[in-house]
This record gives sequence, C-alpha cells and structure tokens, in this order.
Amino acid sequence: MRKFLVTFHKVVPDDTGHDHRVLQRKAVVSASSDVAAAYAAKAMFREAAGVVDWRLRADTCEVVELVLHAA
Repeated sequence: MRKFLVTFHKVVPDDTGHDHRVLQRKAVVSASSDVAAAYAAKAMFREAAGVVDWRLRADTCEVVELVLHAA
C-alpha cells in the first residue's frame, strides 16, 4: 500500500477582502491510489466533523503521495 497526505482547506476572507486558505484537517492514509486515499480521507473527515458532506467544513481536498527515500 502507498501512503498519501490528504489535506482539507477552507477559503476565508480577511478584513481587507483577501482570501486565505485555512487548514481544517490533514490525514495520512494508506491506499492503493490517490482516488482511494481521497475517498477514505473524506469519509474520516465527515465522521470526525459529524457532517454528511465534507464540503460543509472545507472547500478543497488535496492528495499528495508520500515517498520514502532509501539512504
């Protein structure tokens, strides 16, 4: 299984009207693909936040594969 870092961000404006991405949650997920990792992380987010849709708490979901380098 491969490992992925999945992050969720909410875009919020500051008092000057500029948008900022605020980290809502991150998770390291073992999965066979980036799509499977996103699916698993979204399910974990929904359960942890107690919502039926992760998009109620975040605007973006980003998946990055973690690669271990051998010495």
